[in-house]
Order: sequence, then C-alpha cells, then structure tokens
Amino acid sequence: MDYFEYRRGVLHVENVPVAEIAQAVGTPAYIYSERTLREHYDKLQHAFAQINPLVCYSVKSCSNLSILRLLAEMGSGFDIVSGGELYRVLKAGGSADKCFYAGAGKTDDEIRYALGEGIFMFNIESEAELENIGRIASEMGKEARCALRVNPDIDPKTHAYTSTGKKETKFGVDIERAENVLLKYRDLPGVSLSGIHLHIGSPIFETKPYVEAIGKALKLIERMKSHGIVIDTLDFGGGYAASYETGTYTQIEDYAEAIVPLLKDKGLKLVMEPGRFISANAGLLLSRVQYVKQGGQKSFVILDTGMHHLIRPPLYDSFHFIWPAEPGEEMTPPLRGVDVPLEGLQKADVVGPICETGDCLAKDRPLPPVQRGDLMAIFTAGAYGMAMASQYNSQPRPAEVLVSHENFRIIRRRESYEDLVRGEE
Repeated sequence: MDYFEYRRGVLHVENVPVAEIAQAVGTPAYIYSERTLREHYDKLQHAFAQINPLVCYSVKSCSNLSILRLLAEMGSGFDIVSGGELYRVLKAGGSADKCFYAGAGKTDDEIRYALGEGIFMFNIESEAELENIGRIASEMGKEARCALRVNPDIDPKTHAYTSTGKKETKFGVDIERAENVLLKYRDLPGVSLSGIHLHIGSPIFETKPYVEAIGKALKLIERMKSHGIVIDTLDFGGGYAASYETGTYTQIEDYAEAIVPLLKDKGLKLVMEPGRFISANAGLLLSRVQYVKQGGQKSFVILDTGMHHLIRPPLYDSFHFIWPAEPGEEMTPPLRGVDVPLEGLQKADVVGPICETGDCLAKDRPLPPVQRGDLMAIFTAGAYGMAMASQYNSQPRPAEVLVSHENFRIIRRRESYEDLVRGEE
C-alpha cells in the first residue's frame, strides 16, 4: 500500500523517522515516499500491460516539479487541465506530445501555448470549444488532434463534487448528442476529431461503472464507422481509488481484470489518467499539536495545519486517518480507520487554526491521549492535498519533502510572510 509504517512505536517514511524530518524542516510539512510513487506507477503499468495504454498521470492531483520529474523519467505522460500545468510538465522534463489536455474553460492563450508546444491531444468539452480550437489552429497553420469527451450517464457512486460522467455536468457532451457532434464537425478546418474521452468521476471503488462507460463508448465508435468516421484513440479516464482506510482498497488488478478484456485487440490507441492511485498513499501531512482544549462535552485537538492545507475533509467530507507520529508501541495502530481496536482512546475533533467553524479535519475521532507539541500524521494526503492548498488567513503554505530510502530533501521550501505579499508590492 505504502511505505509509511510504525517501527517500535515511531512512524517512519521508508527508513526515515518523521520526527527527524520535522526537526530539520519544521511543521506543517507534506512528506512523500519516492518508493511508493514508483511502485504504484509500476504496478499500474504491469496490470494494464496487455493493452499498453499511454499512462497520463493527472497533474492536478499532486503537481510538485520533483514528483513530475520522477514520473517523466519513468516514461509517464500527463493529464493536464491548464496552461500552468503544461508549463510545470515541460519544466520537469516531460513532453507535450505525451500530454492530454482536458478542462472546460481553456483560454485562447492556453490553446495557442499547447499547440505551439505540440500537445498530443485536446479533450473537447463543448461544441463551442471545438470551434474555437479549430479557428486558432487554422490561424497557426496547425491541425489540433482532439478527443470528444462523452458523458455516458453512469453513476460512479462518489461525491457529487467529483462525479463527472452524468448528463448534467459542465464537462463534455452527453452520449445522445455525441454522435451528432462527431458528424457535424467531421470536416472542421484545423481539427482532427479522432478520439473519445471518458472520465466519470473520482474516486471510484467499483469496476462496474468503468465497464458500463467503456461499453457505451465502444458502441459509439462502431456506429461512427458506419458513417465513415474513424475513431482511433480512446481515453478511458482515471478515478482509480486509493486506500484511505484499511480494507476499502480496490486493487488495480481488479480494475484491469474488468477493463482489459473490453479493450484488448480493438486496434485503438488507449490512454488512462491515474492520479490519486499513484500519489495519494505516497504522501502524508505532518503537523504539530498546538493546543488541546475542552469545549462543553467536546474535546478539540488544535493543529498548526487545517483546511487551508488540506481542504478535502471540509469540502468532500473525506476521511483521512490521523494518528500521533510517536504513540509508543502500545498505541501503534494495527489498521487505519475510524475504529481502531485499542484501549484508552479518547474522542476529539481534530481542527486547525483557520477562523472558520468548518476548519475541521476529523470529528469525534478516537485518538490516543495527546498534548501540546506532539507530532500528528495525516495519512493518504499525497493527492489533492498540497495541490489545493491556499494562503487563506494569510497562512504560508507548508514545505514539501521527498524521502528516498534513508535520505530526504526539501522539494518545495516553506513559504515566508514575504511570500504572502510578494505579488502585491
């Protein structure tokens, strides 16, 4: 699952005690395991090897340059959703011709930038966007390779904010309209509309939604053949789950077992967009207890991090396992979950310093007794953690650290107060 483990009651990242990192770089800090990143990428490639997809890591999940560079060196392509993400990929040594560009609101400048760098393919979210890309590409004397994002009207059974495959969404076009769009724009100047793109949501813990969505896409591709339209590329998206709690993890082999037979020997260029599967369990957010207080019948553990650094719990009601970094052997957790089978735990709300009642990372969470100064680890924070962090309440963003075996290095320095106002002076 990952390389964050307790040894004799002390949390280690690979072979480094997290307390050693805290002493060197302070808290809060995002800490990543290089070995976990590598193994998750390799595991995914091995599971889907029979169909040899272009793996386009989702930059939005965790976009640090060092992590992108690591994945680029391993041969990864990239799923991007902005000109800024393309810039990051190129800065990290990635190649635009292995980038799939999604996003519902691409600007003219972003489109020109991507075309100029030789983008592999645009994901088309609307007819208006397709017309605009065709116009810009024609002006530049280029042809834009495009894939129509199709919403197959599949319920992925995930949070409403991350469900993207239903009809009523800002992304893509519903499957009933897709055929007409492909026919209408088959000869649009500046465009080669030769792909279908699916992304139905995230995280998805079942294989059935993928099977249903891919089945509908393949039928659409077959219908297009009868009209003389050749679809040569299928991006079957991402959304593969990470292990936020012990025992809730859908193995990547299970996804592959369901998906590979559908796509094997179809003669299509295949693309997939994993994000959290690669990065989520590869990172944790290390914090320090500032205060412990009683409020009526509730206890509060107040940390030096909160919703400004990890917004997933208040935004999505997401679960992250939280535990002291040095609980001792008697309080070492045997699993990660809401209910840890240990005696002597006390329920508390784990909160941050932000002036919002919603700044809560966990409610009524059973924890070992903690006190001011204790280190607290917030697990499975490598995806949509630092990437969504803000400076709300004029709080600097944390440092990021990459661990490799017994070594670690800062891959993003901690922001200073000067950084908060740098663009305003």
